[in-house]
Amino acid sequence: GKYKPLLSFATLGCPDWSLDKILKFAVQFGFDGIEFRGLNRQFDLTQCFEFNGKDNIMLSAKRIAEHKIKIVDLGCSAVMHFADAKKRKENLDLAKKFIVLAQELNCPFVRVFPDQYLKELEKEKSVTLIAEGLRELGDFAKDTGVKVLLSTHGDVVHSTDVENIMQMVGYQNVGVGWDIVNM
Repeated sequence: GKYKPLLSFATLGCPDWSLDKILKFAVQFGFDGIEFRGLNRQFDLTQCFEFNGKDNIMLSAKRIAEHKIKIVDLGCSAVMHFADAKKRKENLDLAKKFIVLAQELNCPFVRVFPDQYLKELEKEKSVTLIAEGLRELGDFAKDTGVKVLLSTHGDVVHSTDVENIMQMVGYQNVGVGWDIVNM
C-alpha cells in the first residue's frame, strides 16, 4: 500500500485545552499521536486529575485508546544542567515521576531538557552535569520500557554538543528528541 506518514502534535500548542478537547481535535484532523506536555495549563502531568492516581491513569489511557490515538511521549519540564543539589534533585525527581507515569500509560518516551551551559562553570562541567542526569534517568528507566529523550533545546542545539553528551551517557535507555525548530 501507499505510505502514509503518522502525524502527531504536542499539547504545548494548546495549553488551555482539556483532555476531551485534545482528543476531539486529534480525531477531527486525522492525528495518530499526541505528545502530552500539559493539560488545562498544568505542565506537571502528574498533578493533572487525568494522570494522577492509578484509576484516573487507567481511565485516561482507555479514553485515549478508544480514540485510536497513541501517546508518542510525555514532555517533562525537567532540566539537567543544574549544579545546585536541591534544584538538581527536584528536576531529576520530576523526570522520574514522568517515567513512572509513562510506564503506566504504556508510553515509550519521556522528553527532558539539557537547557543551559551555566555561566559560572566551564562548558565541560555543564556538559558533564547534563550527561550525569541523563545517565541517572536512564538507570531509573532501565526496566520500565520507557526511554529518556534529550530534547535539543536551550544552549544544547549544536550537533557536536549533542553527540558529545550522548557519548558521555553511553546508555541504551537514553536518546535524542531532535527539535528542528530549536536547531
